[in-house]
Amino acid sequence: MWIPRASRAAVLRDGLRAYGLIVAMWMRSTMTYRASFAMTALGNFAVTLFDFVAILVMFTHVDALGGYSLPEVAFLYGTSATAFGLADLLLGSMDRLGRRVRDGTLDTLLVRPVPVLAQVAADRFALRRVGRVVQGLLVLGYALLVVDIDWTPVRVLMVPMMVVCGAAIFASVFVAGAAFQFWAQDAAEVQSSFTYGGTTLLQYPPTVFAKDLVRGVTFLVPLAFVNWIPALYVLGRENPLGLPAAVAFLPPVVACGCCALAMAAWRAGLRAYRSTGS
Repeated sequence: MWIPRASRAAVLRDGLRAYGLIVAMWMRSTMTYRASFAMTALGNFAVTLFDFVAILVMFTHVDALGGYSLPEVAFLYGTSATAFGLADLLLGSMDRLGRRVRDGTLDTLLVRPVPVLAQVAADRFALRRVGRVVQGLLVLGYALLVVDIDWTPVRVLMVPMMVVCGAAIFASVFVAGAAFQFWAQDAAEVQSSFTYGGTTLLQYPPTVFAKDLVRGVTFLVPLAFVNWIPALYVLGRENPLGLPAAVAFLPPVVACGCCALAMAAWRAGLRAYRSTGS
C-alpha cells in the first residue's frame, strides 16, 4: 500500500519521539542506582577490552598480521567496535523480540498508539552498553595517533563516515534479524552471528580470511562496507578482491540500501505475525 510522503515523515517523527521518551524513561531508571550503573558500564568496558588485549598478545609474537601492522589492525578494530557499539547501544534490545513473539507479550505493544519498532528497540534500554562505545573510541584514538597515514581532507572525513555508516549497517542487521524472528521465533543466535560475529570478523584484516568469505561479506551481507573497504582506501591498501578505489565511497549508499531492506523485512514480518493463539 502506497503511503504519502508526508504521512511517512509523520510516522518517522512519531517513532523517533516515542523512542526518545522510552529511552529517557529507562535512563532515569538506570541512574537511580548510579553505583550499579558505573560498575556494569565498567564491566562492559573491561569485557570488550579483552578482545583488543588478545590482538596485543598476538603482536607480541608476530610483527604483522596478514601484512598489517598493529596500528593498522587497531584502526580496523576501533572503527568496527565503535560502529557496532553505537548500533548495539541504540538497537541492542531487538534480539528480545523472539521471546515476545513466543510468549505473546508482543500483543501489548501492538495495541499502543506508538510504532512497534520504536517500542521494541527502546525496550529495556541498557545504558551500560556505552562502555563498549567508549572502549572502541579509545582504541580508535590510539590508532589515529600512531598509524602511518598520508592524511588528506578526504581521508579525514572518511573516518567519521565509516563510524556513522557502519553503525547504520549494523542497525539494519539488528532490525532484519529481529524481523526474521517473526517466523523463526527463536533466532537470536542467528542474529548474533551477523552482529557480534560480524564485528569480530571486521576487527581483523581481510587478508587473513579466504577470498570466498571476503566476497560473502562484500556482496551478500555487505558488512565489509562498515570498515574494510573504506579503511583500505584510508590506509592506502589494495582491495584483495581487485575492486576499484571508488567503492570506498559507497558506504552511505550501502547503509541507505540496507536500512531500506531492513524496514521492508520488518514490515513484512509484522504483517505475518499472528500472535501465540493463547
